[in-house]
Amino acid sequence: MSQYGKNYDVIVVGAGHAGCEAALAAARMGCTTLLLTIGLDTVAQMSCNPSIGGLAKGHLVHEIDALGGEMGLNINATGIQFRRLNMRKGPAVRANRAQADRMAYSARMKWVVEREPLLDFKQGMVSDLVCEGERICGVKTREGLEFYGRCVVLTTGTFMRGLIHIGLNHYSGGRAGEPSAEGISSSLAALGLKVGRLKTGTPARLAARTIDFSKLEVQPGDEVIRPFSFITDAIDRDQVCCYIAHTNERTHDIIRSALDRSPLYAGIIEGVGPRYCPSIEDKVVRFPEKISHQSFLEPEGLRSSEMYPSGLSTSLPPDVQQAYFRSMIGFEQVELMRPGYAIEYDFVEPMQLKSTLETRAITGLFHAGQINGTSGYEEAAGQGLIAGINAARLCQNREPLILGRDQGYIGVMIDDLVTQPTTDPYRMFTSRSEYRLLLREDNADQRLTAIGRELGLVTDVRWQKYLEKQEQVARINRILTEEKVTSADHETVTRLKLGELKSGLSLADILRRPEIDIHMLEETCPLLQEYPEKALEQVEIALKYEGYIKRQLEQVERSRELEDVRLPEGFDYNLIPSISSEVMEKLNKIKPGSLGQASRIQGVTPAAIAVIQVYLRKNGIR
Repeated sequence: MSQYGKNYDVIVVGAGHAGCEAALAAARMGCTTLLLTIGLDTVAQMSCNPSIGGLAKGHLVHEIDALGGEMGLNINATGIQFRRLNMRKGPAVRANRAQADRMAYSARMKWVVEREPLLDFKQGMVSDLVCEGERICGVKTREGLEFYGRCVVLTTGTFMRGLIHIGLNHYSGGRAGEPSAEGISSSLAALGLKVGRLKTGTPARLAARTIDFSKLEVQPGDEVIRPFSFITDAIDRDQVCCYIAHTNERTHDIIRSALDRSPLYAGIIEGVGPRYCPSIEDKVVRFPEKISHQSFLEPEGLRSSEMYPSGLSTSLPPDVQQAYFRSMIGFEQVELMRPGYAIEYDFVEPMQLKSTLETRAITGLFHAGQINGTSGYEEAAGQGLIAGINAARLCQNREPLILGRDQGYIGVMIDDLVTQPTTDPYRMFTSRSEYRLLLREDNADQRLTAIGRELGLVTDVRWQKYLEKQEQVARINRILTEEKVTSADHETVTRLKLGELKSGLSLADILRRPEIDIHMLEETCPLLQEYPEKALEQVEIALKYEGYIKRQLEQVERSRELEDVRLPEGFDYNLIPSISSEVMEKLNKIKPGSLGQASRIQGVTPAAIAVIQVYLRKNGIR
């Protein structure tokens, strides 16, 4: 081994979605940072579906953007179709989703990484960790180099002891066409960290020229594009179409007849797969009553003829894959460009992490992304951003950033990871949040931009945009409160069907009615036309859901009583009488940071929380 002649503050291992956000955050906060990756040309690679956002995932992207991360800007620049989902439902669950040009997305993120002043970007496969006692101090690469740093962020994706399965054949690999990372798992285990095994998969990629799109349902993008980043005013570009396809009973028969060649059903795959994204063979077996499964057919890019059939991930042999695709309408002559596959990989149980994403066992060692048992680009990027921030804060001897469950989905996700056992790859849903009306896409900037500014991640341009929007929201609220409609305003009363008005109504009161939207008031109050859609939407939601929002804020205040009771990191729960041995064991293992976090640990009862609270009060521990 030879030592590289430069020491770093932060070393990030892996240049996927988590690694890019971690490295950029640390460097932008003033830390000398090294980003190490197996291949320089696979930055922010979309290993599975070529899209960003979706239900709950779009919320994560908006939060990353509000804090000063890169994902929102990257998809704005490289998206080829944009859609707003769940518009018929409440504002809490509306979400942005965009198809990405997969190659352009990776190329732009590489361009951003390469131009960050304090960030060195190098190729190298990390094979071992360097520690002094219980503190990380660097990494060793397969190429024979040692890099030293004060903090290390591991964002290894599916590469740790990755094993690819296609039918009954399997081989080592971190992703199709790329080697797996060997050595890190054993290093982590030697440090006392519990390492487990998970599985994920991806569908085949299909040749566009061999698909009869005339037989498929067309799914266009939205006419008006809503950007992901708060600093992008508008996106005006031509969009591509996606398509909707369906399996049928013949498809299912082909799959059933080949289950003996499936590694999933032959008992070859050991890792647990994602519960909410099962393979097509799993769907056929688990839901025998269904005669059809839907697939969204998505283009991989403007300069690619590959099509991605979402919902049809598989590990069946290539000949079976081709056969079942050709049984589907529109795919009678289809050619596979790449077969689908399953991949098993190592992860580290995230209950061994602090809420900062630093490991409890090793000071300065942080984990983010699939190494924590999560799935999804957006989940990885959110963790990477927080890990990078907290690695930088540790180097700067500053307090870490811990987002609460009431501050963002990023906070919900991390709290879930460090308090709940991982039984399958974690995926974010809006239902995971008890405060989802407060954690909307539209107000992510209100919740988090000031935090990003204090961290040094929010630029002057972004900060000015944020202040302008806040001022616009305040002005719109003033207009709606001060402008009145009386019985003398016959045209408005009739047009809006306000009925008999005994006294004047403010525009705010009118807007609270469910059948009225803010654009219906523009004829009565032309001033509203001067304001952007983002500000108008935020005001409208706040007014229409005022009562519900107030109730959730009251819930936050009540729960904050427990969140504010901090628990000493090294506290020995065996000292507390009257709590069960099971509760003691879990608390000593997870070491929650607050009483609120302790209350969310599976098996820790309200009675146990009350006993702990009394003990802390009696002994003056806060």
